[in-house]
Amino acid sequence: MISITETLGADLPQMSRRVSTLVELTKPRLVSMILITTSAGFYIASSQPLNWLQLIHTIIGTGLSAAGVLALNQYLERDLDAQMVRTCHRPLPDQRLQPTTALFFGVLLTVSGLLYMAFSVNALGALVISAIVVTYLFVYTPLKQKTSLCTVAGAFPGALPPVIGWVAARGTLNIEAWVLFAILFLWQLPHSLSIAFIYRDEYAQAGFRLLPVIHPDGKSTNRQIVINCFGLLVVALLPTLVGIAGIVYFFAALTLSVIFLGFGINLSISRSTVAAKRLLYASLIYLPLVFLVMALDRLA
Repeated sequence: MISITETLGADLPQMSRRVSTLVELTKPRLVSMILITTSAGFYIASSQPLNWLQLIHTIIGTGLSAAGVLALNQYLERDLDAQMVRTCHRPLPDQRLQPTTALFFGVLLTVSGLLYMAFSVNALGALVISAIVVTYLFVYTPLKQKTSLCTVAGAFPGALPPVIGWVAARGTLNIEAWVLFAILFLWQLPHSLSIAFIYRDEYAQAGFRLLPVIHPDGKSTNRQIVINCFGLLVVALLPTLVGIAGIVYFFAALTLSVIFLGFGINLSISRSTVAAKRLLYASLIYLPLVFLVMALDRLA
């Protein structure tokens, strides 16, 4: 006779794989980046001493919603993901997860996060998250197959996490919150376009209408990257001017933004995949450093 212990022992590896697959569906690295910028927005908006309990509630609500939205995005794009080498091994195209399971899981996480934010933090925070849900899933995602403007549309929900943190701490929207939004908005465009440039052939095969797909020579893409990098250089200095960061941040942001612009210009000159990858890596370093220095200068 097989004991209960033996049965449970046999099921544990399968349960572990199931949990791992569900976690993978939520794109945990991207969720982590979202939570970093949300926490930065909360901290910058907070008066001393920091309300740690409120921050924890904000992280939980935002994290659940972000994980749910990203899971639902994979559900909506499962057939397209199956056509690209870059994404064909995700849980749904790889058939490690049923679409109905992903849909239920994504909806559950998203709704749970919204309700948690509304009742544990404030209604305004839940409203900002609702704006992310609607624009990411029902505007940005379908537009990716229709127009190159999808990148701009996607930058809107992607720039709202620090605003969530701000309204969670303050309970109101101020000009400072929109400055944080603008930094993230302009950062996302060169970040996203560099990815699209690197994988333009795969995106074209799957039917995505991204700028590097429509104009494969790279001229339009690189022009947009340089313009937005330059815009970011200007906007990144605003936190000092509106009083949420000091002079140390100002010069650090100026230096980092000039370097980031240099990577963008390098791509516009060479139009190479190598240069696009360098810009992508630079973007992943730039954003955390800018928010870290902003927080440290405020702390000082």
